[in-house]
Amino acid sequence: MRPVLTAAEMAEVDARAQAEVGIEELIGRAGHAVFSAALARLGGAYGRRVVVVAGRGHNGDDGRVAAALLARRGVRVQVIAAGDAGESLPECDLVIDGAYGTGFRGQYRAPRTGAEVLAVDVPSGVRADTGAAEDGAVVAQETVTFGALKPGLLLDPGRAHAGLVRLDQIGLDARSARIFEVEDADVASRLPHRPREAHKWQSACYVVAGSPGMTGAAAMCARAAGRAGAGMIRLGSPGAEPGAVRFPEAVARPLPATDWAKAVLEEVARCKAVVCGPGLGPDAGASVRELVATCEVPMVLDADGLNALGEIRANDGPLARRRAPVILTPHAAEFARLAGSPPGEDRIASVRDLARRAGAVVLLKGSTTVVADPDGRVLIAASGSPRLATAGTGDVLSGVIGAFVARGLAPLEAAALGAHVHGRAAALGRSDGLLANDLPELVADVLSVAMPVVSRRAHPLPPSLAGD
Repeated sequence: MRPVLTAAEMAEVDARAQAEVGIEELIGRAGHAVFSAALARLGGAYGRRVVVVAGRGHNGDDGRVAAALLARRGVRVQVIAAGDAGESLPECDLVIDGAYGTGFRGQYRAPRTGAEVLAVDVPSGVRADTGAAEDGAVVAQETVTFGALKPGLLLDPGRAHAGLVRLDQIGLDARSARIFEVEDADVASRLPHRPREAHKWQSACYVVAGSPGMTGAAAMCARAAGRAGAGMIRLGSPGAEPGAVRFPEAVARPLPATDWAKAVLEEVARCKAVVCGPGLGPDAGASVRELVATCEVPMVLDADGLNALGEIRANDGPLARRRAPVILTPHAAEFARLAGSPPGEDRIASVRDLARRAGAVVLLKGSTTVVADPDGRVLIAASGSPRLATAGTGDVLSGVIGAFVARGLAPLEAAALGAHVHGRAAALGRSDGLLANDLPELVADVLSVAMPVVSRRAHPLPPSLAGD
């Protein structure tokens, strides 16, 4: 997991480091990191031309140090003060943007250039905490950032402005971070593997999904759970005829069209997770609320399962009566119904607030997915892409998360690692015309082939996420 720090948190880390090693040493390290990134981007030094746009703060200092190091290697370097840059920059092979950093406030319009741009810490004009970008903010092909990632490098539109992000620790201590970006290695090292003596009930998942005319959502959710490693899937689709959902590996359980919560509760005890919501339809509200309030198995709520909750108020409603963990997986419109307002510009703060109110893990879907638990811990999955903007992909995601819970992952990790795998699976599929029904097999491919083999001991859980 890569640590992520807000601007205020980064300022505290910087202050401690300055007291320990001195500001000149830190600027020297950061400048050398920028120099290395620039040299790699240029592909060499001979005959190359670089323009450094340097502000008055430490980002500008980093750029000036990099300029001096590049000049020693034979690069023709021109350093221009940010306030004197004008509307366009001289011709060059690379622009180093050191105008503003994490403390950016106000307005900034980057000068025009036909060259590639390497940004220092955060592209100038992008808000470090939210990813909001001013009109005319720098669009970089690469950003080298220090100590930890910043939220604005992962959240759109800042993510698009940052390009490839290179993280250099430069000796900064980011162990205080409570936000992390998940990576392939986290899935490979943390997702429990089936032991030799495993049996199907050790990772059983109950899927409550589908209804007459909406059986596709149930099939995709159940298939995704199976492909993500659930050993046994029980599938209940209220009011649907037995066999209506086409997934023969699932054990179909007949459920009445209404008042079906009791039937689920009677046989859910052997399961390790419940996924509830995809395709249930608008009449499922009362049964969903009863199941949420009384089921003692960890649950994933999606789609119509979320709609049944209405607006969430602290210490009220079915969530307040739950004793087992629950994961809520809304998209932006569902989030607005649950929270009473849409996600704000600071998506991390919005998700944290709803997770605290709900007493649940909340996953806000997006090209960058933000997951928070009631204690304010946050995991970010940045593997999403426009390929997932098609009907049914959310049903697949809920099945994957349910399987990960059934396999033994804690809810926060199950949600975030499920979102990461979901995005990676889409990246293996067709760039155009990818269907949600394609994803379950691609999920299995990601888990079986694409993830690196990593020792669990090599990637311990960060202390700030490990809990008590």
